[in-house]
Amino acid sequence: MEVVWAVGQVGAVWMAVVLGLIVLPSALGISLGISEAYMWVLVKTLEWATIRLQKGVKKPQPQMPQTPTANGIIERDETPMEKEIARLHRADFEFSHIFYFCRKGFEAIVEDEVTQRFSSEELLSWNLLTRTNVNFHYISLRLTVVWVIGVIVRYCFLLPLRFTLAAIGITSMIVGTTVVGQLPNGSVKNYLSEVVHLTCSRILVRALSGTIHYHNKENRPQKGGICVANHTSPIDAIILTNDGCYAMVGQVHGGLMGVIQRATVKACPHVWFERSEIKDRHLVTKRLREHVADKNKLPILIFPEGTCINNTSVMMFKKGSFEIGGTIYPVAIKYDPQFGDAFWNSSKYNIVSYLLRIMTSWAIVCNVWYLPPMVRKEDEDAVQFANRVRSAIARQGGLTELPWDGGLKRAKVKDTFKEEQQKNYSKMLVRNGSIGSLSAGTESD
Repeated sequence: MEVVWAVGQVGAVWMAVVLGLIVLPSALGISLGISEAYMWVLVKTLEWATIRLQKGVKKPQPQMPQTPTANGIIERDETPMEKEIARLHRADFEFSHIFYFCRKGFEAIVEDEVTQRFSSEELLSWNLLTRTNVNFHYISLRLTVVWVIGVIVRYCFLLPLRFTLAAIGITSMIVGTTVVGQLPNGSVKNYLSEVVHLTCSRILVRALSGTIHYHNKENRPQKGGICVANHTSPIDAIILTNDGCYAMVGQVHGGLMGVIQRATVKACPHVWFERSEIKDRHLVTKRLREHVADKNKLPILIFPEGTCINNTSVMMFKKGSFEIGGTIYPVAIKYDPQFGDAFWNSSKYNIVSYLLRIMTSWAIVCNVWYLPPMVRKEDEDAVQFANRVRSAIARQGGLTELPWDGGLKRAKVKDTFKEEQQKNYSKMLVRNGSIGSLSAGTESD
């Protein structure tokens, strides 16, 4: 009995500290400076580790690219293929000319620009986490001791603390939205719903040790609009709802996620679809248009890429989100991988493994930029509008803009894509006279 009583006392003290120092301040939207102090110590520790790594390397190491989006293992020639073909055909044919095309083929096989976006971004310096860059080796006993201390802190202190905060946040979300959902529709219900969502989102951000910097808040999405953002992780929605409320759009799930969905939809006009409805594009578009038409409803939050990308690039936006009409509010989200890898590689990790990795990282640090609202031009179709919005997000977030479909993460390349590339290559040859000269040579023979 004494052991049980002692454990109960420790648990009571633990909950009192968590509620008093973290939950209550986060619910009120204030900070006691604990997160700031933690981040200061963390930054200084990582700076020291970087210096120790640099001093400890005695053998010359291959120079790493210094661009923040570099994630490759080969160095590419950035000269456009069309210019290279034109240069090759200024002189008579030589057997060495084929080496250019062989190199391009090897580059595409070893490391194409699409599939590498579905794996974690490579770090330029070790961040004292388990996942590190490929060039890290044992340096010194002191650095190893610091890493071991970090493991103890992350797994024995931060993980239980974050799990407690996550449990409080999720429970509060389910209970709060269920209670608010019993109220009659009106301004009071809408106000209380927003309070519950904001409060619980703030608690969940604290569960991630989140440090989020919001820029250009005057451009925040307004009611009756559509918020579109690049997609890196399931926590993107929590990052955004920490600063404002949104109506979510997604598929109906089971388990804990399903419980949360059924509770939140009672208090907030989220748009959840059954699997069979998602395949019916016209039905989805109709429901979204009905939502946007009501200027009293919260802005819809949509991730047009349709899958998680590793935060180094922005891939093709699906045009469906841009056929609805209304005002588009672009948002760029950029995570700092130095403190933790926010990217969810769903092909490698299930949601439980991913959340464990997130909760045992140092912190989640990111910047969120609200871009000026955009509307579709009269002479612009949905695809062109989607590309314009994507370009704006990529420029603001410092991300690489890629025209490829994120669906390639799990599907094979469509034949139409292959044919389009073949046509482009054929046009290059015709434009540079290579096919014409080949035909003339054949006729003379």
